[in-house]
Amino acid sequence: MKKIFILLFIINQLIFALEISSKKVENANTLFLKIVKENIKEPKLTLDNHNINFFKLPNKKDSYYALVPISYYKDLKKYKIIISYIENEKKVFKGIPIEVIDGKYKSEVINVDSSKVTLSEKNKKRVSKEYKEAMKIYNTTSKTLYINDKFIYPLKTKITSDFGKKRVYNGSLKSYHSGTDYRAKVGTKIKAINNGKVVIAKDRFYAGNSIVLDHGNGIYSGYYHLSKMNYKEGDLVKKGDIIGLSGNTGRVTGPHLHFSFRIHGIQVDPLQAIDLLNN
Repeated sequence: MKKIFILLFIINQLIFALEISSKKVENANTLFLKIVKENIKEPKLTLDNHNINFFKLPNKKDSYYALVPISYYKDLKKYKIIISYIENEKKVFKGIPIEVIDGKYKSEVINVDSSKVTLSEKNKKRVSKEYKEAMKIYNTTSKTLYINDKFIYPLKTKITSDFGKKRVYNGSLKSYHSGTDYRAKVGTKIKAINNGKVVIAKDRFYAGNSIVLDHGNGIYSGYYHLSKMNYKEGDLVKKGDIIGLSGNTGRVTGPHLHFSFRIHGIQVDPLQAIDLLNN
């Protein structure tokens, strides 16, 4: 009987696989989790009371994936991700430890027009409205996955400002750099990094002319400060399509492309996320 129990235990372990991209993750980076398990329902995970659903991996039998975005402001310490699913009408729980470590982001000083730092009441209302509109979109998770291939980059020019830098505007710390800036003179063609649906295409106070793509499953990419937008909200675009032209609209010191990435509503390092998703 003992041998049979041991054998059944071994078989059960063989048909269950749980993978995680890393057990140590920098703040503002993303983790990739994968489950391979037959006959399960409703797989999800919880981190700090934040629930994230798993999605089926395309063309992979009995395989599910989840992306775990780590906030820039996440406390640097150890956590436990709790994974759950239903099997044979019973809920199963499994834990996996992770540690959030310091990304050691640098600082940069930026001088801009004072009206862009100290806002008028009118602009405060505009900024608040635009933020609420955008966050409502970012916190929506589409079950449709538009991507079916690896991501590309929107430009192949020099990166002029990395993600995560602390932004000191006119001598006052206001924020961190929430995207990656590419060198781009006005009129440079900007590519969609993957298939997606346009969910934002408008002029915004900080970001200027902005296009945001929903790639599905809670993955969003943003392209800001454009001089021209080639698509409108609701349009479907394919990887490599020219979604617009670079410019200097919004809060900028000069023309460039600000490229951003959100997963499940949380701003993350775009280049790390692309690298993770392409592996």
